Amino acid sequence: MSTRTLVRGGLVITAAEETHADVLIEDGRIAALAAHGSAAADAWTADSTIDATGKYVIPGGVDAHTHMEMPFGGTFASDTFETGTRAAAWGGTTTIIDFAIQSKGGSLGEGLDTWHAKADGKCAIDYAFHMIMSDVNESSLKEMDRLVSGGVSSFKLFTAYPGVFLSDDGQILRAMQRAGSNGGLIMTHAENGLAIDVLVEQALARGERDPRYHGEVRHALLEAEATHRVIKLSQVAGAPLYVVHVSAQQAVAELVRARDEGLPVYGETCPQYLFLSTDNLAEPDFEGAKYVCSTPLRPAEHQAALWRGLRSNDLQVVSTDHCPFCFKGQKDLGKGDFSKIPNGMPGVENRMDLLHQAVVDGHISRRRWIEIACAAPARMFGLYPQKGTITPGADADIVVYDPAAEQVMSAATHHMNVDYSAYEGKRVTGRVETVLSRGVPVIDSREYTGHAGHGAFVPRGLGEYAH
Repeated sequence: MSTRTLVRGGLVITAAEETHADVLIEDGRIAALAAHGSAAADAWTADSTIDATGKYVIPGGVDAHTHMEMPFGGTFASDTFETGTRAAAWGGTTTIIDFAIQSKGGSLGEGLDTWHAKADGKCAIDYAFHMIMSDVNESSLKEMDRLVSGGVSSFKLFTAYPGVFLSDDGQILRAMQRAGSNGGLIMTHAENGLAIDVLVEQALARGERDPRYHGEVRHALLEAEATHRVIKLSQVAGAPLYVVHVSAQQAVAELVRARDEGLPVYGETCPQYLFLSTDNLAEPDFEGAKYVCSTPLRPAEHQAALWRGLRSNDLQVVSTDHCPFCFKGQKDLGKGDFSKIPNGMPGVENRMDLLHQAVVDGHISRRRWIEIACAAPARMFGLYPQKGTITPGADADIVVYDPAAEQVMSAATHHMNVDYSAYEGKRVTGRVETVLSRGVPVIDSREYTGHAGHGAFVPRGLGEYAH
């Protein structure tokens, strides 16, 4: 039996346009849009109507970088796929792309199966996977082709974390060449991990053990160097490149230079780099550990380059790199040794609101907000126009957003399974009111109505930017 829902009276905002329109949803998809008050819209009938008067009607957010239940340093990210996707929904995100991990010595397929076992039947919203490659060899290169045709079309490689994830330049080049032929997209975590390890060892020998030294040893120039290096490798391979969690102005400069040369090189940043800084890492009494992530937070003067990159489209996507660890019982594994603090921060619930605050603050426009949070990640990773926009035929992933509501971010009220907020006490304007995932309300007038298992695995096509 077909079900029809009408979202009436709101300002529909996509990356392309803003229109006062009613949206008709049928069987989980967007069926039609028509100007509010027009004869066409007035003629529609529906089983249920959502009044969006005075509100924005926006596409559900696409968070292209999350790590639910990720193993790290002897512990696991504290959000499960169930708790993490529920929190995402509360924050107006309706699709996540998480990272499945190939174990050293294991196959890509085994890694993917392990992550399906974690996520399938548990998610409140739709989900997809990237693949972290820990072992680049003949058999894993062959497997890449199979994964691309099976809907996992992006592969992450690290120039960081020697002995865990690090791939050498030859391995990265081989993977890029393979992606160049099969249409996949290589993503890189770009920091010079071997050099960082030297600086870590020297800092600890000097007795520099507090969280703030995490930012100092992971030098901005070592992010810039690795960014430059992977850009050149991608150029040699003739393949597109996506650099994750760009935090340093010097790394942005490398992306700008490559893009000015016409290279298919893309960059992502995250809210923590836009709104937080090394001042947070330096908070006393080990509080700085809450803000330990890699790439690290930078001095506040780097933020201007990131905002400029987002406005000029030299950075295309804002994702969260959501990888939460509790302050008590997880972050404190690194008390007395900053190098043992689990790397990662919570944020999947905060991204859409923080970026709306950036609209209020004049950093970006409303349409750019939707571009970097919804449309561009969907395009980049082969989900568009099924996700990331409001157009006939697209999945009815829709957020009714109240641009005037005020809220104070706090661990006391958030839904992420972590005992602190990176934005504790921050006042923002704008709040999610209702969230539809494929036409089904998961947040209804600030009440959670979703359930584990509603979210479906979404196989992805090739990125629109990549070929």
